[in-house]
Amino acid sequence: MKALSSLAPEFRQYLLVTGNYWAFTLTDGALRMLVVLHFHALGYSPLQIAALFVFYELFGVVTNLVGGYLGARIGLNRTMNIGLATQVVALLMLTVPSAMLSIPWVMAAQALSGIAKDLNKMSAKSSIKLLVPHTQQGKLYRWVAILTGSKNALKGVGFFLGGALLALLGFRGAVLAMALMLGFIWIGSMLSLKKDLGKAKAKPRFRDLLSKSRAINVLSAARLFLFGARDVWFVVALPVYLSASFGWDVWQVGGFLAAWVIGYGIVQSFAPALTGKQRGHVPDGRAAFIWATLLAVLPAAIAIGLNTRLSTEAVLLGGLMLFGALFAVNSSLHSYLIVSYAKEDGVSLDVGFYYMSNALGRLIGTLLSGWVFQAYGLAACLWISTVFVLLAAVISSALPGHAGATTTAQR
Repeated sequence: MKALSSLAPEFRQYLLVTGNYWAFTLTDGALRMLVVLHFHALGYSPLQIAALFVFYELFGVVTNLVGGYLGARIGLNRTMNIGLATQVVALLMLTVPSAMLSIPWVMAAQALSGIAKDLNKMSAKSSIKLLVPHTQQGKLYRWVAILTGSKNALKGVGFFLGGALLALLGFRGAVLAMALMLGFIWIGSMLSLKKDLGKAKAKPRFRDLLSKSRAINVLSAARLFLFGARDVWFVVALPVYLSASFGWDVWQVGGFLAAWVIGYGIVQSFAPALTGKQRGHVPDGRAAFIWATLLAVLPAAIAIGLNTRLSTEAVLLGGLMLFGALFAVNSSLHSYLIVSYAKEDGVSLDVGFYYMSNALGRLIGTLLSGWVFQAYGLAACLWISTVFVLLAAVISSALPGHAGATTTAQR
């Protein structure tokens, strides 16, 4: 604690925000794996299990939009703490006796967890904008990349944690242990986070929920298609295909996806080095267009490769690794650009609107993943992914050429 108190105030706040985000992410990833494994053991099909998470994604769309408004009115410290408290409630809902764990009850708990996750994420990403001076865009990019990459790596760790807790404590014990841990984090956050962080000087009106910045509107549209392109084959189609076609059991599928997410997060953390920061500049809209165009090649190549004499496992797993690396760079670029484009006063309004598009893209991808895979197969999901990434690239071509020039985007 003495070492923490000796740090610069803005860096100390950054560590507190990041620590909150890490703790939340661990429980978020672990809870997803707990639900998947527990309900798989009860005999639910993969598609039925995926349906449990629909409210998680759906409520994320609304939460990001309204959460940005709340952050501007009451401060990001409060919205982050509300997110932590809401996740504790969601976890405690799942500690009821097994007979009460009905589908509607679990979906309601997942809805609360989705609200909590997006309040926490919006607050964390918005806070960084206020902790880094406007003139230090390289530092802003590095801090955003570390926060985003570490979050996704820890989400993968959370997958492993969920499986371990389930084996050691059972479903109810595992969820209760996570609720207690996050409850202590929440109390510490209530005492330590800077008061009124991110609170707008002028009270925002409800109509300010919709961004009036062209750069943010364009980036949000690109984000929607980018994340739709991932989830249209990753959420349902890929796990079911690995199980049905390769004969993998649930532990192999969960372990592989966890390792993929960890690798994805590590690449995100190194995105600044990959996109030119070491050469003395930060990325702009042109970089987003180039990296999205490169990404579009991969799902098309995998779809074609599945219909050749090449090893299906080599094509799919190798292609998935390359897709994850390029997607991580694209995602990290977007995460930096939204924080850079957002205006400082009421930053959460812009960030909330952007992550609303992110959640909508995930929701569309999740729904399409189940329907298209069931009707037409994995290759069809990959072709839709290709189209979505190309749309993200075309939209990104309309982004400003220099991020720093638009940091104080007009509203």
